[in-house]
Amino acid sequence: MEFIKPGTYIDFMKYRGPVMTVLGIMATLSLISLFYPGPNYGIDFAGGTEVQLVFKGDTSPAEVRKALQDSGYARPDVISVEDAPNEYIIRVQEVSSLPDAQVERIRESVAAALGDGVLQEMKVSPGGDKITLRVSGPVIEQQLQEALVAGGANVRSINALTGSRDPRYEAQLVGVADELMTQLQEQFGERAPTDALRVEWVGPKAGEQLRDAAIQSLLYAIAFIMLYVAFRFDLRFAPGGVIAMLHDALITLGIYVLLQKEVNLTTVAALLTIMGYSINDTIVVFDRIRENMVRVRDKSLRELINISTSQMLSRTLVTSLTTLLSVSAFFFLGTGVIQDIAFALGIGILIGTLSSIFIAAPITEFMDRRLFSRSRG
Repeated sequence: MEFIKPGTYIDFMKYRGPVMTVLGIMATLSLISLFYPGPNYGIDFAGGTEVQLVFKGDTSPAEVRKALQDSGYARPDVISVEDAPNEYIIRVQEVSSLPDAQVERIRESVAAALGDGVLQEMKVSPGGDKITLRVSGPVIEQQLQEALVAGGANVRSINALTGSRDPRYEAQLVGVADELMTQLQEQFGERAPTDALRVEWVGPKAGEQLRDAAIQSLLYAIAFIMLYVAFRFDLRFAPGGVIAMLHDALITLGIYVLLQKEVNLTTVAALLTIMGYSINDTIVVFDRIRENMVRVRDKSLRELINISTSQMLSRTLVTSLTTLLSVSAFFFLGTGVIQDIAFALGIGILIGTLSSIFIAAPITEFMDRRLFSRSRG
């Protein structure tokens, strides 16, 4: 399929100034948005507890949010699930119902109740819903439960663990999600949900580690892509391709932040996909420029860029439109995570098409002219 007639010549470099200015402003605003208002991190990166539940009667997000705030939760997020009446995803910042001081009180209470040297080790799960104890010998579970309660733990049950050399016991506690459900049942009565459909939590340290790992993955991708372009083509091509790729990811992330969409591991996957799509589109144009540098020796690099981009324009439009149609189907027909990743990919495809033409190639021409002193007339 040919959208552009063969032999068509478009002077893209003539319009590079205005287009680069607009894209540069968008990238600058996106960079500023990372500091203010800042990303809306999901529990993957910020840590917290996420509960998905269904109310039995008509409720509104504002009503649920107010009930949680009245119960002491700071800035709870209440998200309606599309096409599911009275179903909500609730996110709170709390991940443990046991502060460090209380954990120490529980440890002292258990050690005192069991006697000197009996308690060997006590671990609390990051979610605060489980305590694992290692002891030097068998103990009475009722005595252990009473010691935990005396220290302030809200114990649901205690089980002896098998398969280890030292006796171990696991105490199931009432966690953040259980407390949240209890408070909602107290405030909403018969309308309140009885059980949670899904409960997830991520500790603050784990969230920080995931965030650092996500940033590292983006940096590694950038470094290796730059090396790939430099070795496959020429060092002068690498900066343009990498800057265009960074530009696409930055603007996509900036739009996410400005719309206050949740930034999580899915967003990172979308950004990596956009970077791959962007550099692939750019490499196709670079490849044609390199071919024309051998075939047409009486033209300047500026003219070769115009010729090569014009030759590849039909292919670029067909590829971008086809991909965009596929992504649009996921956006309009999908829900939740699928919609979010489709939204990011749609932005990346549109911005990436422009950046391949008006950022990667002009920067390559600038590098050639300023640093390599290449002139073809």
